Amino acid sequence: MRAVVFDFDGVILDTEGPLFAAWREAYVAHGCEPMTVEEWSVEIGTVGQLDVLSVLRRRSAVAVDAGAVEARRRARRDELLALEPVQPGVVAWIEAAHAAGMPLAIASSSDESWVTTHLERIGLREHFSHLACYRPGGRAKPAPDLYLEACAALGVDPRDALAVEDSPNGIAAAKAAGLRCIAVPHAITVQLDLSAADLIVPSLADISLSDTLAQLLR
Repeated sequence: MRAVVFDFDGVILDTEGPLFAAWREAYVAHGCEPMTVEEWSVEIGTVGQLDVLSVLRRRSAVAVDAGAVEARRRARRDELLALEPVQPGVVAWIEAAHAAGMPLAIASSSDESWVTTHLERIGLREHFSHLACYRPGGRAKPAPDLYLEACAALGVDPRDALAVEDSPNGIAAAKAAGLRCIAVPHAITVQLDLSAADLIVPSLADISLSDTLAQLLR
């Protein structure tokens, strides 16, 4: 293994929880049943698979002011996000990768401005040589494109890289690109089927990078 490619949302920072919570609060405010994890899961790790606002309109018995809903839920999302620390074990893995001479990249279905803004806020941007992020007209996960781009930028064969993921869409993308994949679920994705990963652990704090590589390569 010569490189590590991290997903961003849910792996480095739990953005999924605040986003889901903010939308659920919007549904409750309109007097309708919030989305379930199962409904929400089709959008985790990818983009454009779920029109949450349209579902709200269908379920709500009162008129939905799209502009007002978006403004309130984004403000609430950002309020919750500001309380989120870096996910456990991430910094130790970054330090271990640097010590081993393994370059790092990110493969994310979010746009680059979102990823960059949060990486800079938590002080981790400088550690990643390349950000492979979704661009309009491109293909998000579960397509392999973002992982292939990340590996090409790092100058490594995908078969020599390790992906760190948290969702079925992300795992599918990594495996389709040819990477080994460790799954680290968070409070939402722990309820989903992550069995396609090569290894599943509750947290990166529970296993070192070196022990992970040893388990995957034996």
